[in-house]
Amino acid sequence: MDFENGSVKLTLDGETLWAHIRGEIDHHSAKSIREAIDTLLASSAPEALILELSGVTFMDSSGLGLVLGRYTKATEAGIAFSVTGATERITKMFDMAGLDRIIDYKERNTSK
Repeated sequence: MDFENGSVKLTLDGETLWAHIRGEIDHHSAKSIREAIDTLLASSAPEALILELSGVTFMDSSGLGLVLGRYTKATEAGIAFSVTGATERITKMFDMAGLDRIIDYKERNTSK
């Protein structure tokens, strides 16, 4: 099952809902992204939600709110949550906001 609007492509891959977000996440785009994710999250009840941010070119505090809000919704529903593909700039923003204490968003080196 796929859904796409201008800023987010949602893909249900088995029990994982992927939200591939691209472009700018600001107060203009955050609402439609949030609504799209929340709608499919509620209707599909996946085991995991992953926000894929490699296509994000800009993020302000609305983007932080989007990520934190999806984390809250997912964890309240017992759904695993993570973020992948965050640029160095976005990672620094997350670190300053303290998200590193609650959300898994840093790429892990799995090689030995």
